[in-house]
Amino acid sequence: MSQSRDLTTGPVSGHFRTLAVPMAIGMVFTTLYNVVDTFYAGMISTDAQAGLAISFQVFFVMIAFGFGLNAALNALVGKALGEKRGGQAKRIACQGITYSILASAVLAVVGFIAMPYMLAIVSEPGAYRAAGQSYLQVLLFAAPSFLVAFSANGILGAQGDMKSMQHAQIASFFVNLGLNPLFIFGIPGVIDGIGFNGIALSTAVSQTGVMVFILYRVFTSDVMAHKQTAVFRPRAKWINQITQQALPTSFTMIVMMLAGFVVQYFLKGFGGAAVAAYGIGLRVEQLVLLPGFGLTGALLPIVAQNFGAGNFDRVREALWFCCKAGIVLMFCGSVVLWVAAPYAVAVFSDDPEVIRIGAQYLRVDGFILPVYIVLFAMNSFLQALQKPVYTLWVGIYRQGLAVFCFSWLFVRVLDLGTWGVWFGIAVAVVSGLGLSLWLSARVASQQIGGWRAWVQP
Repeated sequence: MSQSRDLTTGPVSGHFRTLAVPMAIGMVFTTLYNVVDTFYAGMISTDAQAGLAISFQVFFVMIAFGFGLNAALNALVGKALGEKRGGQAKRIACQGITYSILASAVLAVVGFIAMPYMLAIVSEPGAYRAAGQSYLQVLLFAAPSFLVAFSANGILGAQGDMKSMQHAQIASFFVNLGLNPLFIFGIPGVIDGIGFNGIALSTAVSQTGVMVFILYRVFTSDVMAHKQTAVFRPRAKWINQITQQALPTSFTMIVMMLAGFVVQYFLKGFGGAAVAAYGIGLRVEQLVLLPGFGLTGALLPIVAQNFGAGNFDRVREALWFCCKAGIVLMFCGSVVLWVAAPYAVAVFSDDPEVIRIGAQYLRVDGFILPVYIVLFAMNSFLQALQKPVYTLWVGIYRQGLAVFCFSWLFVRVLDLGTWGVWFGIAVAVVSGLGLSLWLSARVASQQIGGWRAWVQP
């Protein structure tokens, strides 16, 4: 049986180590999983790679709802556990699983209907759009696998179990690594491959395995072992609570995707090299941020349980520890980016112009890595205190209005070229943190009596 971890006692730093490390490792293998798909698509054709890219942008909308459900169940179940209300935690977990199944069915149907129109927004007619549509037609059948696995992992995360998903992500990487060539190319003389759609089928099979394993871990966890009867039939009370928690986080993720379109809008005037440099820079940045993602992801269940238990001093302590450790980690990452920026971009491209512009982006971005981490910590803090709507407002400002306005100022008015886009992103992030800190301080004042103790070492 998977044992629930009591995050309301013991050293806070120890809980962060136990939760953050598996989460960061799991994210590394998720990133490698996507690299494998991109690699095999490149073996097929450039159109296949382009089809994979545009289909991900569309499928990301569904993934965003998965993130929302994960955060919602993490916060709700974690708070119930902190309050020592095991029966309520079990009811929320059961309702969350039902919710994810129903939501995945609805989203799959909507996806099949809306897919041609969404692909038309991000592509031109031709072979690569056809490849993207074909890929999505297969992948949408795996919608329940993604959403149910994300939701169930939120239940495990609320119990302090980050290792189950880590193990699942490592296993799915190796399964995907083996199934991709098998489904794409087949076995010569034995069975024919199905080409590009083999990548989608490999993803569907491996992610279904992840869902089955994560559900098994949930049903053998302490939460589901509670004597309270399992109730999977939808109940309006819990469905409403889950919706209120999940939707703001989901829309925040969607807004994040839209921010990419805003940046690309300003970059397209500088040519394909600038757009390519931004895409490569994002990949490098994501790798550097992985330890921070693990740290801020661990903050959510720690704060949720202690908030439920009324341990407000531990909530402040956890938030302070996360910010302090994250700033130190990201300062190190900043140094690495500043020194290694051109070499990191050169791993992905040998075009001198791409390397030059990509290094610009990474060196500007390196200065704000610590800002990113504090911002992500505030998001986890607000989600854990069940105020995720504020993360949505911050996201709309930072990734929508601020990126557009500041990029327009630096590019169109001050004529700073590609530097202007990078400065626009940086100012948007810094000012977004200011808004997030102000909103978080208000929530802290209302929910835990303020965070004045947090500023003390």
